Amino acid sequence: MKQTLKLNRLWGMLLLAGCMMMSMGTLAWSDGDKWNEGKNKYESGSKYSKDKSGDKWQQSTGVAVVTNKLYAAECSACHFAYQPGFLPEHSWVKIMGSLGDHFGDNAKLDEASRMEIENYLRGHAADHLPNRFSRSILRSINTNEAPLRISETAYFTQKHDEVPARMVKNNPKVRSFANCAACHTGAEKGSFDEHAVRIPGFGSWED
Repeated sequence: MKQTLKLNRLWGMLLLAGCMMMSMGTLAWSDGDKWNEGKNKYESGSKYSKDKSGDKWQQSTGVAVVTNKLYAAECSACHFAYQPGFLPEHSWVKIMGSLGDHFGDNAKLDEASRMEIENYLRGHAADHLPNRFSRSILRSINTNEAPLRISETAYFTQKHDEVPARMVKNNPKVRSFANCAACHTGAEKGSFDEHAVRIPGFGSWED
């Protein structure tokens, strides 16, 4: 009788321990989901939430480098030659269709050059060659939006919201958040790792 009671108590303790472990595992899973949900807050509300091609997204933390020599030459003459993967196709089409008033400047090109650059930008836009970096940008753009500035995207804003204006806009060596290469040492190579940020006059940036 005593032996039976001991066995029953032992099994009871084992069952209780098992239930507690399962409960803790469930809580951990739930917390993990909430953390991922916070990281991927741009997942919903965007037509780019899912990969329409059915292929897996590339897991690069950077963006594809500029490979078109004409685009690199024409754009870098005035500003940093932004990689096409920063914006979706319809944004690039809108930009290339209004070069007569390109953010206050006349950047008109002959039609052959304009078409070559536009075709390059469209073919290498964020929604055609998406990696993890471009995917994050696309998630932050609503379906009815066609941002003309990378700095207008919610992803860009969220990534730079803690950087003081005195380090950028009021910094004569930077002047604008659009001047990517001034602080991102690997910008031309498509790397925008925050750990490699060096702000002129201030040094490394630690978030």
